[in-house]
Amino acid sequence: MNMLPQLAVFDIAGTTLHDESNVGLVLRKTLVDAGVEVSLEEVNEVMGYAKPFAITHLLSIKKDPRAEEPASIDTLHTRFVQDMITHYKTNENVREKSGTSDVFRALKQKGIKIALDTGFDRAITEVILQRVGWTEQGLVDIVVTSDEVPHGRPYPYMIYRAMEQLGIRSIQDVMKIGDTISDLEEGTNAGCKYVIGVTTGAYSRPELEKGPHTHLVAHLNEVLTLF
Repeated sequence: MNMLPQLAVFDIAGTTLHDESNVGLVLRKTLVDAGVEVSLEEVNEVMGYAKPFAITHLLSIKKDPRAEEPASIDTLHTRFVQDMITHYKTNENVREKSGTSDVFRALKQKGIKIALDTGFDRAITEVILQRVGWTEQGLVDIVVTSDEVPHGRPYPYMIYRAMEQLGIRSIQDVMKIGDTISDLEEGTNAGCKYVIGVTTGAYSRPELEKGPHTHLVAHLNEVLTLF
């Protein structure tokens, strides 16, 4: 039996929050409406990253000169944020992935703190939290968003921020759980002892197998069997 970690850092969309490619579809629409022809497959490749970075990358691969214009990136990101907030406020399908709250409770009963980190900014994240009610139920100890650190994924700063705020001294006491390659890279770059990919989100098992990880699971409740 493995030693219990002190902190579990979960991604949100696609990992703990039900997602039917909603984020990718909204981001694609933002870019297509701005005259950038990108496919959903291309957009999915940057899922998990901070969205200004994702927008910049997609413009770059399309050789769009706006990739070099911070003001244009800001404008596109603002449109994306507005559309994403509307989705999370109004869409009736916004809900946690099945069993998420139960997994949070079970981990907390073991004395493990729960953190959320995300490629979203704080504005979008607050709307999500209001819909799912995790913070009101005391299930989440801290939430770190990509606009609150110098760089989002794959940099490790969101994990380090959570550790700092919660008083976790060693990265060996931290596990990272997410559904994208960028989640796995973030956890690995941070030095987490456990880096766990969820294969029922943005990426399939064969895709996640190509990323750095210690475990792959189909459902979050499988995390409970590791300790």
